[in-house]
Amino acid sequence: MDLLDYLVDEATLEDALSTPTEDDIACCRRLDGDVLVLGAAGKMGPSLVRRIIRSFAAAGAGHRVVAASRFSDASVRHALDACGAKTLAVDLLDPSSVESLPDCPHVLFLAGRKFGSTDDTSLTWAINTIAPAHVARRFPRSRIVVFSTGNVYSFVPVSSRGSIETDAPSPRGEYAQSCLGRERVFEYYSRHEGTPVLLFRLNYAVDLRYGVLVDIAGAVRSGRPVDRSVSHFNAIWQGDANSYALRALEGCSSPARALNVTGPDKLSVTDVAAFFGDRFGITPTFKGQASGEALLSDATVCHEWLGRPRVSSAALMEAVAVWVERGGRTLDKRTHFEVADGKF
Repeated sequence: MDLLDYLVDEATLEDALSTPTEDDIACCRRLDGDVLVLGAAGKMGPSLVRRIIRSFAAAGAGHRVVAASRFSDASVRHALDACGAKTLAVDLLDPSSVESLPDCPHVLFLAGRKFGSTDDTSLTWAINTIAPAHVARRFPRSRIVVFSTGNVYSFVPVSSRGSIETDAPSPRGEYAQSCLGRERVFEYYSRHEGTPVLLFRLNYAVDLRYGVLVDIAGAVRSGRPVDRSVSHFNAIWQGDANSYALRALEGCSSPARALNVTGPDKLSVTDVAAFFGDRFGITPTFKGQASGEALLSDATVCHEWLGRPRVSSAALMEAVAVWVERGGRTLDKRTHFEVADGKF
């Protein structure tokens, strides 16, 4: 996919994020019922909902996509209604609200809390562990893809290929610990209720309006020093992550299985900053001392099962550069990729 074809405005960007692949459409031909997306109003939710709707339509399937969220921004709900989703307001911390959700054989659980998680750690734990318990109890017979994060792993030497799914979790900080808590809750119900679950360990999705590449490009463009305390990272085009998430529904199992989801490349903060510096005609400056360790994931299992990402790291960096040069809108939600102590 050539992302540069989609950089006219946000509408064409959204089209790129939600355009289904042939594999997506084939998956939707095989799915035997509706899909429920919980946390549908977040960063990834809207484009994922639209991708599934378009996949069902192309597959000639009559199934619904139910998009559930608090919908604190009414415009997001209106946009999802307009594209054909069945939207429902839900409070996942309220058991009665969760019980009111319709039965769905396929569930994508995107709800979670990261940004500002050190400001109210009890809320972070509640959203990341209590809400999953309510959902797991409500949908014991559904296939559930649970969005998680590579933060559940320990930092590894930058010379390594990254953590693999069989590595023991060793999360740093309360945010990452609460994410492991979310996984453990779903694992418990998967074992005791037989619920088919897949733990979707994603890092770092980029959609041009946010992501680690956007963070670095923005710092270089504005003349701010780029922090390379964490010197390397993985990244993936959000459209590819959306495709993987949909197709991961067919890989849910009991006991739950984990899947690392990211791009195949180990990217250097220094090299990426230099690329954007060349593009913008600015010499990047840096701060922070690299420790020789980073949060890296090896997504070989994902790529062997679901295929390699359609958008390469080089193409994604080029698209981000063009977006930033043109003054494209950003969501002002930093990844905090440079944080090594787990305090977000």
